[in-house]
Amino acid sequence: MTVEPTGSHSAHSHGIAPTADTRYLVVALSLIVGFMIVEVVVAVLSGSLALLSDAGHMLTDAGAIGASLFALRLAARPAKGKWTYGLKRAEILSAAVNGITLVVISGIVAVEAIRRLLDPPPVEGGPVLVVALVGAAVNLVAVWVLAKANRTSLNVQGSYLHILTDLYGFIATVVAGVVILATGFSRADAIASLIVVALMVHAAWGLLRDSGRVLLEAAPEGADLSMILNHLMEPEHVRSVHDMHVWTVTSALPALSAHIVLDDTCFRDGHAPQVLDQLQTCLIGHFDVEHSTFQLEPANHAAHESGTEH
Repeated sequence: MTVEPTGSHSAHSHGIAPTADTRYLVVALSLIVGFMIVEVVVAVLSGSLALLSDAGHMLTDAGAIGASLFALRLAARPAKGKWTYGLKRAEILSAAVNGITLVVISGIVAVEAIRRLLDPPPVEGGPVLVVALVGAAVNLVAVWVLAKANRTSLNVQGSYLHILTDLYGFIATVVAGVVILATGFSRADAIASLIVVALMVHAAWGLLRDSGRVLLEAAPEGADLSMILNHLMEPEHVRSVHDMHVWTVTSALPALSAHIVLDDTCFRDGHAPQVLDQLQTCLIGHFDVEHSTFQLEPANHAAHESGTEH
């Protein structure tokens, strides 16, 4: 969490610009939907589960990108009324939904793949190979497009992972098509499907873990809380720090609050605002904390507090 100085406290960036990557998502969505229609037709005609599972995954890709675009629109809305942070956390919810859809589709494909391993139906290797090669090319372009986007956003990262795992799945399907053509081993199609399942589960775990951290308001990954506490204790008149909380509002938008106990003289001579400036400057200069809120209090104030953590 330690970073270089980020500028003055008044220059809040409020995380990622919500609409900055919309055009990349729109291009990727167009590529995915166009090819998905072709793939479904060929999968049905050829009897390939690998192609059908890839098409199912591409459907979730399209849904994921559509949800990401919708989340970006919500996140762009300004703070208003009871929504004091606006709807910026919509992108985290979108990332969590992306992770859940990956889990669901992987479970469906895994069951069918195991059934086909036990009782393999005939699969035409030629159509499988051709469509998989074209699909790999389409997904490669989509991955390249989304790679330009700001993937520190879990929302964009979710869409990117959907398409990236699809690319890996097509590569596995290409191998399956070659094996079927060369040896007639039709179980290769189901094996390729299980490889796709493994990739989807891996991507889903990462999305659910990261979005869960944000939704449960855990400290940002890599945050050294003891180091933050030590820095807050550095100003001359700070006696102690308690009830400190560090969490993430949305991607790249960490926040911190804490109670700062100051020498009583700070409240008599008006020195408290200067200490506040020091604390905020310290956070901006050493830690990637976008929003900070401090309660400055004299030493005897602790006896009047309830529900705080000391």
